[in-house]
Amino acid sequence: MTKINDETLRTFVGYHMKRSFNVIQSDLIETLRPFDLRMLTYSALVLIVDNPGLNQSRLSQIMDIERPNLVVIIDELEERELITRERVPTDRRSYALHPTEAGRALYRETLDAVTQHEAELLSGIAPEQLEQMIATLKLIESAKRGQA
Repeated sequence: MTKINDETLRTFVGYHMKRSFNVIQSDLIETLRPFDLRMLTYSALVLIVDNPGLNQSRLSQIMDIERPNLVVIIDELEERELITRERVPTDRRSYALHPTEAGRALYRETLDAVTQHEAELLSGIAPEQLEQMIATLKLIESAKRGQA
């Protein structure tokens, strides 16, 4: 097999981030598979458990996804009886999202699995390097929003 030259691309931070994310994503997909969750449904469940009463509009903003795409995720979580969707009395167009006991139980179980997945995947990186990496990624994120 001929080696592909990607030296030019490797001069870009985004290329390294994407390749690293691909590794993390692939392992996370396998970690979540036994729980019948995808990355987006898992993320939504975690945010709902951590923020009971969160409305759908705010959740779509936090997850940075379009509202129609979020509805599919919310429907899936609701059909599995992991969350409930309740109308907000002060705004009849808005729904508050709450975890069910089953949702909280799955959250705890998956949190352990995902925490272990990440610890194993990043075990070769020193804690101070991880802290610096997270700080750097936060700078990139805040720069996008004009907060840097």
